Amino acid sequence: MSAALVKPVLYSYFRSSCSWRVRIALALKGIAYDQEPVNLLKDGGQQFSTEFQVVNPMQQVPALKIDGVTLSQSLAIIQYLEETRPNPRLLPQDLKKRAQARMISDHIVSGIQPLQNLSFLKQVGGEKKLEWAQGSIARGFQALEQILQHTAGRYCIGDEVSIADLCLVPQVYNAERFKVDLAPYPTITRINKALLELEAFQVSHPCRQPDTPAELRA
Repeated sequence: MSAALVKPVLYSYFRSSCSWRVRIALALKGIAYDQEPVNLLKDGGQQFSTEFQVVNPMQQVPALKIDGVTLSQSLAIIQYLEETRPNPRLLPQDLKKRAQARMISDHIVSGIQPLQNLSFLKQVGGEKKLEWAQGSIARGFQALEQILQHTAGRYCIGDEVSIADLCLVPQVYNAERFKVDLAPYPTITRINKALLELEAFQVSHPCRQPDTPAELRA
């Protein structure tokens, strides 16, 4: 069987924002796939298992097996999907808007998310975890709110869903989990609400995954 005919497999954790970005992209592009859950908390973290290290030596989710190749890092995966399955597009045609979409994605993926993820908070430790996570997200959102006031229409970049939106929604979910006050970020809040009305963002939501615990299911 050719690589193109084999169903893609996504290694994912229901609450991983990096995994959620990829699930949204797969849903938007109508790509059917199987999911292989990797529980980041169970058994000391299943991402550290010998089996999973073969899939992704960085021991992180997501990883996607597709077209005979295994890819990790959410933005690299989304870029590959964009280049091989260009409809609907996730990068604007206009080059300035395209750069802005990438800028916002990087702002979230590099400047906010890593500072409040599971492995980082373990190192912060103890009672400081919540305070650290809230501070990291708030600092990032202050800048993001200003940027979006110049780029946004209905969504992050005008009125077309882009890679920036795929990064925004999971990060707002994290902010809500860490009880960040979102009142100072009306643009972020408005865009997030509009995106959560779209089917691709709903079916990929952490409350609707095969590994979502019963008490957190929609």
